[in-house]
Amino acid sequence: MNLSPFMFMAISPDAIFVFAQKIWWFLIVLGVLVAFHEYGHFLAARWVGVKVLKFSIGFGPKIFSRTVGDTEYLISAVPLGGYVKMFGEDDSEVVSPEEQQRSFTHQSLPNKTLIVAAGPGFNFLLTYLIFSGLLASGSPLFVPTFQDLTPQIQAIIPNSPAEQVGLHVGDRILRANETEITTYGELAESIANSHGRSMTIDVSRDEAVKTFVITPSSKPNPNQPDELIYGLGIEAIPPVVGDVVPNTPAMQAGLHAGDRILEINDQSIQTWRQMTDVVRSHPDQPIVIKVLRDQHTLPLTVTPAAENFTSEDGQTQVIGKIGIRVQGRSMFTTESILTAPLDGMIATWKWSELTVVGVYKLLTGEISTKNIGGPVMIASVSGDHAEQGLSSLIFLIAILSINLGILNLLPIPILDGGHLFFFACEAILGRPLGERSREIAQQVGMVLLLCIMVYATWNDVSRLLQ
Repeated sequence: MNLSPFMFMAISPDAIFVFAQKIWWFLIVLGVLVAFHEYGHFLAARWVGVKVLKFSIGFGPKIFSRTVGDTEYLISAVPLGGYVKMFGEDDSEVVSPEEQQRSFTHQSLPNKTLIVAAGPGFNFLLTYLIFSGLLASGSPLFVPTFQDLTPQIQAIIPNSPAEQVGLHVGDRILRANETEITTYGELAESIANSHGRSMTIDVSRDEAVKTFVITPSSKPNPNQPDELIYGLGIEAIPPVVGDVVPNTPAMQAGLHAGDRILEINDQSIQTWRQMTDVVRSHPDQPIVIKVLRDQHTLPLTVTPAAENFTSEDGQTQVIGKIGIRVQGRSMFTTESILTAPLDGMIATWKWSELTVVGVYKLLTGEISTKNIGGPVMIASVSGDHAEQGLSSLIFLIAILSINLGILNLLPIPILDGGHLFFFACEAILGRPLGERSREIAQQVGMVLLLCIMVYATWNDVSRLLQ
């Protein structure tokens, strides 16, 4: 690849503005996650009587600081984390007998365990509060299982490459060009990397494996017309209404949950994306939607509401929206505001279970490590969710908070899970591990964590280059 230093001069001001927006939302999202995590450590330490010396959002040189009581509160230059520094945290620190009750090292094992576990615990608490609040407000939650995320064809666009070669609804995609496919993201990446060249697709159908040779179709990217988007014409989502948002064009027109959209303006509709493309292209223009309801076909006239949408290159366009949500067992709702706290707990548990299973599948190789993302991916996703609205951004914070909590519980030295592992060893042995053993473990943990961060960043760069 030839990279000229002058190519960056061609970047439009709008693109720079969008990039700056993504960085801004990345800092907001990460700041909330880190602050809540460290606040858990802080509150637990204060509760058991340990003196907290520093509470920092970020690492490195301090940008802002203020001391209140015993604690210096800081905002530091490197925003990729944070820390709580407690009195007596270092074993080599000299602590007088009078101050031992305020020293972390001199606390009982249950107290030290509580302080360390409170950080990840507060991540789960943040997710629970967000989920409960969203459910109480009437918003459905996306709570998938791995079965929901597997690349199984639910809809096929007529006359598309998928239909022409004989792929069927219900086929489970196993491999693309001999590469194992475990998620829709991996499938989309394989299609994009084909650049329109023929590719082989292996699918599971009726307990048999069938192989197809398929050539992706292409169309201009609506956000960047000088680029092409490649596709096979298969989708995971059929055009079935899952939920109708109150006080929207869809509700006013009489659309109901469960309606299957058959046609829009006499154009046959087979997938959810087909439907959204037509709706988006008709802001403030009446459209006739034919739906299948209780074995009867009904024509309904809907006028999509006009909304401004900013594309990735910073261009603003007006699109249409009617106010319906996708159907699926992945969508989770509550019956009333009174049941929201319990349902919020169930949703938090299900997302936690999904994340744990995902980490296990990554470690065992069932899911490609290409799915691991770093700061660049988080920044991009944060910006995208911010564009979709405040509730979407808050939902993203809840999901990332679960991930942060679970990853911090992994038994890797320098993470909270590593400290908890040391405490477990201490409980079993009746004494702390030797200082040298802990030093070696910390060094190994640091190297492992750096390797993971470098690999995640490499994945981010690879996605950008592709």
